[in-house]
Amino acid sequence: MLNNPAAIKTDFLSGLTVALALVPEAIAFALIAHVSPLTGLYAAFFICIITSLTGGRPGMISGAAGALAVVMVSLVVQHGEEYLFASVILMGAIQLLFGALRLGKFIRMVPHPVMLGFVNGLAIVIFLAQFGHFKMDGAWMAQRQLLVMAGLIGLTMAIIYLLPKLTTAIPSALAAILVVAALVAGLGIETKTVGDMGSIAGGWPHFHIPAVPLTLETLTIILPYSLILAAIGLMESLLTLNLIDAMTGTRGQPNRESMAQGAANFVAGFFATMGGCAMIGQSMININNGARMRLSGIVAAVFLLAFILFLSHWIEMIPVAALVGLMFVVCEKTFEWGSLQTLRKIPRQDAVIVVGVTIITVLTDLAVAVLCGVVFAALVFAWQHAKQISARVRTDDLGWRVYELKGSLFFASTANFAELFTPDGDPQHVVIEFRDARVVDHSAIEAIDAVAARYQQAGKTLHLRHLSPDCLELLGRAKQMVEVNQFEDPHYHIADNKLG
Repeated sequence: MLNNPAAIKTDFLSGLTVALALVPEAIAFALIAHVSPLTGLYAAFFICIITSLTGGRPGMISGAAGALAVVMVSLVVQHGEEYLFASVILMGAIQLLFGALRLGKFIRMVPHPVMLGFVNGLAIVIFLAQFGHFKMDGAWMAQRQLLVMAGLIGLTMAIIYLLPKLTTAIPSALAAILVVAALVAGLGIETKTVGDMGSIAGGWPHFHIPAVPLTLETLTIILPYSLILAAIGLMESLLTLNLIDAMTGTRGQPNRESMAQGAANFVAGFFATMGGCAMIGQSMININNGARMRLSGIVAAVFLLAFILFLSHWIEMIPVAALVGLMFVVCEKTFEWGSLQTLRKIPRQDAVIVVGVTIITVLTDLAVAVLCGVVFAALVFAWQHAKQISARVRTDDLGWRVYELKGSLFFASTANFAELFTPDGDPQHVVIEFRDARVVDHSAIEAIDAVAARYQQAGKTLHLRHLSPDCLELLGRAKQMVEVNQFEDPHYHIADNKLG
């Protein structure tokens, strides 16, 4: 794509738009974490530039994130900024280890209903977060100020939606910000600007080793925070990666992205910043603008640093209303409106997951919501498959009772499996046929042993046919009852901790 001037132009202009959208978010999240605005802006620069250069998902934007800020605030309040910087370094190291162990692939196991809930919940969270901009010094604006801001927001959204019908020469989001900023400056309209949130003027970021004692006590303070921050950061980043994969029809590299997120936070911590992760709002701006290369993220980071070093006066004049309008459009485009209709068509348990993850994301945080969704989905899966274990019972030419099993035998289905057999009522010889069944875990092995013991106590002879070799290796008292046929027995491995 680097040989495609149109793609380069798209990425460049989209990167500039993203940089403008990063400013108020970084400032707001820094204030939430009780650190200076520049701490959030420098974090956005480092996280964005490093992940854009080395990450596994071109086009995805990372920076200072609200999901992390709400965790950081208690650490800063109780122990101070220096402990935050140390925890960000440790957070990065944990994420690097996660990527090095190639654990990022497990994000593919997140069910689609959980993804829908994640997207909808985050859209609502971003939407609600914008209302903080309608306050000045902690109090709601006066009615006139609110009306002016609402009008500017409406104008911004109108330009973003309508301009693409006239021209696509410039991203509509960037055009909307420039037009509204020019209108406010030209007409002298009094409204809240980026400068009212905090000054973004600063110098080059300086290397800084956190001023904390290198003791076990320090580790016990920062480790719990670092683990939570690493988990939330990776989860939000990898879920955003999955979302962009689905939107673009391409495939990102979750392990590489995990390494990039870790490296970015590790470096950012040594420059006295609050760290960060992928930002779904800014990523959606970038992808919806048509950006697909690493260039967009690099441009966004470079412009953000330029704003801090050289252009702070001009950037501080941008109306907050223009950026709020942009984020409202992002929320509208991010929310999966079609999921509201499909809730009546999909299985009830999937609908519960979608709604539940959405609500938990809004009320608590992303990590808790996704974990709850995955656990609930896994329990539903286990319950459904537990009911699918069955047996067709027949009597063969020798007069032996044959149980032809079908389904998966695992921890959730062992009770149903045991109820299939009646040792007291069966003939002297009984066969359990496993050709169409699969033994999944150690609980299944124990269940087979237990059934074998029941037939032994009843004085009956039990024959176990078509079990895999590793089943035979793990069986206890039932081992001598297995009929081995090396040409017909299935070959698979049981998910058991006794196996390597």
